[in-house]
Amino acid sequence: MSLTTAEILKKVRELEIKSKKLTRHIFTGEYHSAFKGRGMLFKEVRDYHAGDDIRFIDWNVSARFNHPYSKVFEEERELTVMLMVDVSASSLVGTTHARKKDMITEMAAVLAFSAISNNDKVGLIFFSDSVEKFIPPKKGRDHVLYMVRTLLTMEPSKKGTKIGEALRRFNNSTRQKCIAFLLSDFLDNDFNDDLKVAGKKHDLVGIKVYDKLDMQLPDAGLMQVKDAETGEQQLIDTSDFSVRKQYQEAFFQHTNYCKSIFTHAGSDLLHIRTDEDYVKVLQKFFIGRNK
Repeated sequence: MSLTTAEILKKVRELEIKSKKLTRHIFTGEYHSAFKGRGMLFKEVRDYHAGDDIRFIDWNVSARFNHPYSKVFEEERELTVMLMVDVSASSLVGTTHARKKDMITEMAAVLAFSAISNNDKVGLIFFSDSVEKFIPPKKGRDHVLYMVRTLLTMEPSKKGTKIGEALRRFNNSTRQKCIAFLLSDFLDNDFNDDLKVAGKKHDLVGIKVYDKLDMQLPDAGLMQVKDAETGEQQLIDTSDFSVRKQYQEAFFQHTNYCKSIFTHAGSDLLHIRTDEDYVKVLQKFFIGRNK
């Protein structure tokens, strides 16, 4: 269902107010500490002093002047935050508190406002089974408000999920190290290699949003089910315990697969259900990183 212009503006304002409140009272310190200081920029060389880390000796300069010199670094003043947002058809599923899409939109807005409150640049990649839209990183409130409006009104041209497409675009669009949040239900099994490339170069955090229905079928007799992304239909007997058990096992197998490839990529993966409080999950994650 399409929103009217007035409804969009009202929703944008609501998200801004909520995001600012969370950023001011909860996230600012945790976000800053979790991600600041991870990027270091080369500043200058100076004479080597006893006790300096030998890994930072500039051997080229030292050889040229026949005297040891050390490289000096400073904390990177501004970071770039990239949000990769899944807008495939499966994100429209939601049986309890909200659809996956609604929760992803709200989290993306909160993370974007957290970034600009920290004077960081923030950009956005929308993806289905292709990159639907790319918004280059910028600073400022107007930029984030534009991103939030786009989050609310995005109508994807395709229905499937290809996370690798988003990761390749991300990897090719920036040379400097970024903080990246990948928000999806991860209903894809072919993004391992692209994730490794991104995880090696960037500080990447996956946020897996799932619904209770993704994990568990109701005991409701015969049901005609339809895959939102492929359109494939199937008649299943949800009263059959073995059917429900098989469905649940498939969910946990895929969850373990996602955990495994994120671990091997050196990246973090959070799991948030649509009826959970994402604020507590994000806050716990930020605090955990600080430790």
